[in-house]
Amino acid sequence: MLPIDAAAHSSRWRRRHPADKAVLGLGLTVLAISLPPWPGAALVLVTALAVLLGPAGVPARRLWRAYRVPLGFCVTGALPLLVQVGGPDGFVSWAGNGPLRAGELLLRTSAASLGVLLFAFTTPMSDLLPRLVRAGVPAPLVDVALVTYRMSFLLLDSVRRIRQAQAARLGHTTRAAAWRSLGGLGATAFVRAFDRAARLQNGLAGRGYDGTLRVLVPEARVSVRFTAASLVLLAALAVLTLVLERPLS
Repeated sequence: MLPIDAAAHSSRWRRRHPADKAVLGLGLTVLAISLPPWPGAALVLVTALAVLLGPAGVPARRLWRAYRVPLGFCVTGALPLLVQVGGPDGFVSWAGNGPLRAGELLLRTSAASLGVLLFAFTTPMSDLLPRLVRAGVPAPLVDVALVTYRMSFLLLDSVRRIRQAQAARLGHTTRAAAWRSLGGLGATAFVRAFDRAARLQNGLAGRGYDGTLRVLVPEARVSVRFTAASLVLLAALAVLTLVLERPLS
């Protein structure tokens, strides 16, 4: 199990309905995208961090390990705004408003990423996907997502075991050996993936699969109080942004 999935299953908000957490997490994401970068996205970023480390109870180290990957993409996407191609200053030169635009984009994307992580760190996929059918998503699409979700963990476990076996046989001692091991890893994982898929298909057929995977979903009710508090927080962030953005007279 991936660290973010393990954190979601052990979260303080594990028993809350996914709709409650979607209102808060995805609402913060929408605000980060729609409000002005300063001070809107900055306020959303601080609020999301406070909720993640506070009421949600996500450990700081685990949050950083998950956040650094999207943060790297945010930084990579902002860096090209610092330069411009063509113009009187040469083929490549510094953009006039490059630092400002890069900072605004970085604020938006990093704050939006934290909003998505708030939902991911508190909502296991096994709780979310089965409920999508009730929300109107076609059942075959949900079944494919469930199987893909399950198979991804099996594939990662197979890759981990193969790497351990290769390391025990000194398969990573030299660069040439590492490349041979990498090729063997890809080939073996490919074969095992097809083998597991065939076994899964045979198992479903033996259990009378009729096109729908039926799974037990933990009972949970939408909390009116939690949802209302989330909406109040989102509205307060929007109002505070408009107040701080307005120049003082």
